[in-house]
Amino acid sequence: MTNDRKESDRSVAVVGAGYWGRNVVRCFHRLGALAAICESNTERHEALASQYPDCAIHSSLSDVLPSCSAVAIATPAETHAKLVRQSLLADKDVFVEKPLCLSSLEGEELVALAQERGRILMVGHLLWYHPAVLKLKELIEAGEMGRIEYIYSNRLNLGKIRREEDILWSFAPHDISVILGLLNEMPDSVQCNGGNYLHERIADVTVSNLSFPSGVKAHVFVSWLHPFKEQKLVVVGDRQMAVFDDVESERKLLLYPHTVVWKDQLPVATKAEAVPVPYEMDEPLRLECLHFLDCLQTRQRPRTDGEEGLRVLRVLEHCQESLGTGRRSEVCLQDQPSLRDKERKFFAHESAFVDDDVTIGDRTQIWHVSHMMRGSQIGRDCKIGQNVVVGPNATVGNGVKIQNNVCVFEGVTLEDHVFVGPAAVFTNVFNPRSEVLRMDEIRPTLVKRGASVGANCTVVCGITIGQYAFVGAGAVVTKDVPDYALVMGTPARVKGWMCRCGEALKFRRGEAACDCGATYLRDDEGVVQQAGAVANEDRG
Repeated sequence: MTNDRKESDRSVAVVGAGYWGRNVVRCFHRLGALAAICESNTERHEALASQYPDCAIHSSLSDVLPSCSAVAIATPAETHAKLVRQSLLADKDVFVEKPLCLSSLEGEELVALAQERGRILMVGHLLWYHPAVLKLKELIEAGEMGRIEYIYSNRLNLGKIRREEDILWSFAPHDISVILGLLNEMPDSVQCNGGNYLHERIADVTVSNLSFPSGVKAHVFVSWLHPFKEQKLVVVGDRQMAVFDDVESERKLLLYPHTVVWKDQLPVATKAEAVPVPYEMDEPLRLECLHFLDCLQTRQRPRTDGEEGLRVLRVLEHCQESLGTGRRSEVCLQDQPSLRDKERKFFAHESAFVDDDVTIGDRTQIWHVSHMMRGSQIGRDCKIGQNVVVGPNATVGNGVKIQNNVCVFEGVTLEDHVFVGPAAVFTNVFNPRSEVLRMDEIRPTLVKRGASVGANCTVVCGITIGQYAFVGAGAVVTKDVPDYALVMGTPARVKGWMCRCGEALKFRRGEAACDCGATYLRDDEGVVQQAGAVANEDRG
């Protein structure tokens, strides 16, 4: 059976035309792709036939399968597994509303079945088709938010109250899907609390706390016993904060360039006005249905494919376990599919060693005799030179360059676009002895975004090198390095300040400007990049 499809073959049968399904029917109809409707409630057939007179109306899935090339399922979650399986076995591509099903074991079987039959399996995580969420993802990947510190979401309303599933499975999949995608990692533990008020076995309110290996924390608050509707996602970075408010009619995505500086050993917050983020708005459900149709035509993997749905399922199951036991549920990351697409490619020289459970992003290059050790996470577009050791359990961000003969041991995190010169060494135990085991005393080291560590440097464990800092060649770093600082010597001391472009800064009356256009302010606490106009008097 060929995978080539003509435009006329994009015929979709929608299964379920109730509370949400009627919207799915509407979108596929307006896109000219609706072939049939399957609705078990026969009382709705007359109204459907009147609204869609050119569309066949049926009561069972088996009746509509011969007349379509793909199936969109918008029925209660407890029916998803059966209907998806039946459709895949009939060699139909499938779009199923969230969640994929109600157990990860069933989910694994469905994903495997789709792969075996060569069928597209897409899960309706609607927020990934919202232009504001896609714009937020773009801002994070571009570094506009800085290092992400924590995320929280509220999805609250009065009704629609379900009896076949609790609020966790009804409301939380959307937010969990977005959080996993924004962070591009799975949590290593979750804790969930909730309350059953209308039914002794159905949770009406839950709060799920997710902890990630990168140190980010997230929480998801969902309720259908709330006095007003709220759908809000807040992302807090160390440079900016973002608020996505889906209830707002226009200004749905705002950036808050708040800052926190330390004065007299106390953190002081400086608030700034919200900045609306422009994006081209369209109905998310229409875009989601259109994406499915495009996948039918091109045979590309959907943005929210079966594996993405399976990751969300696994997190939901751990939340459910914690909700039932009252204890934190540990997530075994080695048993989870990587968030990196398995079809994405990276290059590793034939002499390099890459352990099985290492995650590596696209277009990363790993050269001669380098070893990427177990549990390490390496981002996309990295260049890793010869005889480099990363790990075990080290984290390397996107766009990182690691030159020859470098050791990045366990406990070390290199954020995006860090440069590490030849023969640099990161230690992880402060007072090592050969005959005394101290691997449980590892001190974490963080090299923040854009920093450069020169050739032959030694970075003693337990410190932070600030963003866009510059460590001179041969330095021995024994204490924290401020943002934008130039440090040199043994031990390393601050000798000046550097622009994010890598040029030295010359301060005058606490201000400096670089030829690249960036401007900076300096006080007793350090240097921060300034928003706004360039101070022309400081040029040169």
